[in-house]
Amino acid sequence: MTPTSGGASGEKSTSYWKRLLPTKQEFYFMLKSFSKKEQLLFLSLVVFFLVSTIFLFNFINDKISVEVPSYGGEFSEGIIGTPRFINPVLAISDADHDLTRLVYAGLMKKTESGDLVPELAKSYEISSDGMSYTFILKDNLFFHDGKPLTVDDVLFTVNLVKDPLLKSPRRVSWEGASAQKIDNQSIKFTLKQKYFPFLENTTLGILPKHIWKDLTPEQFGFSDFNTNAIGAGPYKIKTVTKNSSGIPNYYELDAFKNYALSAPFIDTIAVHLYPNEGELITAFDNGIVKNISSIDAKNTAVLKESGYRVLKTPLPRIFAVFFNQSQNQIFTDKAVRKALSAATDKDLIVKQVLFGYGTAIDSPIPDMAILYKKENTANRYEAARQILISAGWVFNEKEAVMEKKNKKIVTQLKFSLATGDVPELKDTAKLIKEDWEKIGAKVDLKIFDVGDLNQNIIRPRKYDALFFGEIVGFNGDPFAFWHSSQRNDPGLNIALYTNTKADKILESLRGTLDKEDRAVKYLDFGREIEKDVPAVFVYSPDFTYLIDENLSGIALGNITIPSDRFAGINNWYLKTDNVWRPLARFSTR
Repeated sequence: MTPTSGGASGEKSTSYWKRLLPTKQEFYFMLKSFSKKEQLLFLSLVVFFLVSTIFLFNFINDKISVEVPSYGGEFSEGIIGTPRFINPVLAISDADHDLTRLVYAGLMKKTESGDLVPELAKSYEISSDGMSYTFILKDNLFFHDGKPLTVDDVLFTVNLVKDPLLKSPRRVSWEGASAQKIDNQSIKFTLKQKYFPFLENTTLGILPKHIWKDLTPEQFGFSDFNTNAIGAGPYKIKTVTKNSSGIPNYYELDAFKNYALSAPFIDTIAVHLYPNEGELITAFDNGIVKNISSIDAKNTAVLKESGYRVLKTPLPRIFAVFFNQSQNQIFTDKAVRKALSAATDKDLIVKQVLFGYGTAIDSPIPDMAILYKKENTANRYEAARQILISAGWVFNEKEAVMEKKNKKIVTQLKFSLATGDVPELKDTAKLIKEDWEKIGAKVDLKIFDVGDLNQNIIRPRKYDALFFGEIVGFNGDPFAFWHSSQRNDPGLNIALYTNTKADKILESLRGTLDKEDRAVKYLDFGREIEKDVPAVFVYSPDFTYLIDENLSGIALGNITIPSDRFAGINNWYLKTDNVWRPLARFSTR
């Protein structure tokens, strides 16, 4: 059929329908010919038809349409502190890590569930012996300033972390690993020995070499790019506002359209910075910010009671009383350690100090806590006293203290308990002291400024017993906390624990890549700790996040440090569209 004949056919068809339908003038005269009653009836039928059509359309639309995320909106976050290093190589504080997580991207990325997935990497391969990891970058990767991201940037960043002059907090995790450029898209990391958590190292954010390459390690910490950072993450910094003292107090970030895992749904993130929790909560209560995290458990409970939306998830942190057997010989008596553990009402501590935002534990491995959890009994104090009595301890009525005679030497159950000047630590330590004194112990509670505690008490190991916390991570490596080689600073074995069998398990665990095999070794290690009682494991706290009622797509999952809450931020959304179900897959990523 020729174009001309097609056009003629269309004109005939239009003409046909015009003949069937009345003209405006014919419709007007027809309506005028009706009586008043007929006109009213006719108009009623027209209205009924229109309303029925609209209702039927909406009914069908509701049945076959679905709500899908849409682009747009502003997300406002309140943070305590001022970021000094929005830089994955130097980040130290929570504020540093929060903004670094938004601005930078790594070869791999932690998901909300705690799994690791490629971010800048297209693929990766682990050698059969577990000694090397080879990554291939995705095509068309860019930094926020439009410059290409290449293997050279990855190599540059890793070598910076390893540079002893720079003193990166990430350096220790990269020791024993060498990096080699294979080609323009491939890089290989080779280890001196197998280390199962190594893959998590590759979540390190990649720095743009073209910006940082001319700076010496001494100059690195003074660069303005630690404030006006440029990365390849889901959000790029648009505006930095400073107060009258020149300190940043506000960041505005825009969605990065070329982000490796597709552009985020939320257009803008407004980050407000506050010097303390009180001002943060006031801003939240006044609607200046709509999302806050990591606040005191008591304040969280109060805000939830006021109707705010609270999400929570367990943190892989353990808070425990660590016994220093070298400082106080009382703790060399296993019966003492067992009795003190039995007397500690952990559930009461979780209820009164954490307001329910935590879990009572009996294990140094958060994942395994449920396997070792013992029931708190109503007669715990009597049970604890019987442990001491069975080991030869007797109660001195006059001095109200348990004591034990060894020949002519009398040892009383007296010792000090050190902790930090933080409300949750102090309140917990006070309850522990009360529990222990009910079984005949005399406890001298010593409260220290946290900085002083770290430098002058923990590092030189100058404490009898210490109530403190450790960030161990889900499926983490407990080597640094419990291997006998780590008893002295800078090791983190603050219980000064020594057990040859446990050492061998920890050494073997580091080189075990299979998850099921690791789970068996975790259990074996946990049994050794349970048998020896080198500490009283008290609780693992929850991470809490108070969020905007309109925020969707968020799942906290496994969080090790607060910035992990942003693991899936590119999938969060504030706005939605309704689309017909068959078209929904074209509207989502």
